[in-house]
Amino acid sequence: MASPHRRYTTLILDLGDVLFSWSSKTNTPIPPRQLKEILSSVTWFEYERGRISQAECYERVSAEFNLDATTIAEAFQQARESLRPNEEFLGLIRELRQQCHGQLTVLALSNISLPDYEYIMSLDSDWTSVFDRVFPSAVLGERKPHLGAYRRVISEANIDPYTTVFVDDKLDNVVSARSLGMHGVVFDSQENVFRALRNIFGDPVQRGRDYLRRHAGRLETSTDAGVVFEENFTQLIIYELTNDKSLITTSNCPRTWNFFRGKPLFSASFPDDVDTTSVALTVLRPDRALVNSILDEMLQYVDADGIMQTYFDHTRPRMDPFVCVNVLSLFYEYGRGNDLPKTLDWVYEVLLHRAYIGGSRYYMSADCFLFFMSRLVQRITDQAVLNRFRPLFIERMQERVGAAGDSMDLAFRILAGSTVGVQCPRDLEKLLSAQCEDGGWDLCWFYQYGSTGVKAGNRGLTTALAVKAIESAIARPPSPALSAASSSKLEVPKPIQRPLSPRRLGDFLMPWRRAARDGVAAS
Repeated sequence: MASPHRRYTTLILDLGDVLFSWSSKTNTPIPPRQLKEILSSVTWFEYERGRISQAECYERVSAEFNLDATTIAEAFQQARESLRPNEEFLGLIRELRQQCHGQLTVLALSNISLPDYEYIMSLDSDWTSVFDRVFPSAVLGERKPHLGAYRRVISEANIDPYTTVFVDDKLDNVVSARSLGMHGVVFDSQENVFRALRNIFGDPVQRGRDYLRRHAGRLETSTDAGVVFEENFTQLIIYELTNDKSLITTSNCPRTWNFFRGKPLFSASFPDDVDTTSVALTVLRPDRALVNSILDEMLQYVDADGIMQTYFDHTRPRMDPFVCVNVLSLFYEYGRGNDLPKTLDWVYEVLLHRAYIGGSRYYMSADCFLFFMSRLVQRITDQAVLNRFRPLFIERMQERVGAAGDSMDLAFRILAGSTVGVQCPRDLEKLLSAQCEDGGWDLCWFYQYGSTGVKAGNRGLTTALAVKAIESAIARPPSPALSAASSSKLEVPKPIQRPLSPRRLGDFLMPWRRAARDGVAAS
């Protein structure tokens, strides 16, 4: 995965099986499997290096594989004629160039013979227009995965491998590129590579915001059964993360808040709850007198142990530590944290003994609990309470760095850590690489219904969390740390010439062609 602290400025692409497709099926006796075996032979490698002519290559292959040379020539002629440029990939490269505002250098490095290279150059396509330079192995005199091929490109194109992305369908070739400091991408599928390149070269924050704006007012929640429904809680969290009311739709609740905005799931009616109410009052900040009267009402729903219950309904006694954290955030926001000492003590015990691992009745993620805790810690003004909670919270955050999790978990973790200086670089890399092609992040399960176990999530929430997490970690990707020499090289890049036509390669003609030319001149 790409490092979030690099600013990638160069893209190197393979041609065959990446930018060009072709078929190994021919109308000859040579089956596709054997054709590919020939392509992996030492003789063919020499041919791709430009050290032997096409005729000599076919003669050697004929002897090595006990095949007729004419049949070999016909098979490879048909394979050559099947080469077709990948127009979708060409479109992506143009898109990336535009997004990078002319700051992206695009090169090709391909294991390809000179006759094949001449053929693709003659195709009725403008594929060369997306490249600043093309490096065929037959011209370089070396082929991938040998390091000399890469070093020649680095030297001649004057690029920094640390800010270079390399794409190839062969893992061996990608490993060599990585060994020189490049970020390697294996072309396993077009969908995966397109997503990877957009994530590497695009602005993840801007793409995420664009996704949210395109779906403004329609960022609804859905269950694991695919049922879409309207609710307030997630909308309020999205608003807190984005500070953009145009993105959300909420109920008009004059006092306490209900989780559902529309018709409740699983029942005809549903009581208001302290969780949604706490988040709403914390985020929307209505009249202080109104809030204090609601806090007084909430205190009527503390049980005999001093723990805040979840619903404004004495016939529905439920307790959840995640909910209690949000309630405490509200009370501390309005200077009344001391009203819930037993609830505060219980939350501390949950944090101390890691009781949040595995989730709760309503919430599924340990990282969600720590995110809620970070909201609370930021609102505690009592120094004694802060001294009690903050060191333990930091310790628990440090334990979570690098843990497994989906995009929502990673974003929760990064955001929570950022409030106390705990960095999560590997988690950030994973989050960046998980961005979808449409700019959003995948649907992840945020909570579950205690009575049924039905899970629910919201792509808008995952995306808002991811955007905020990335902003908190790297407001703007810095330039890579370089030596003075390499830094000056980046600041004043040398111009890169367009690929020479193979008909004008001059002294880059292969030895066998140059010898023929010189012989004609001598005669």
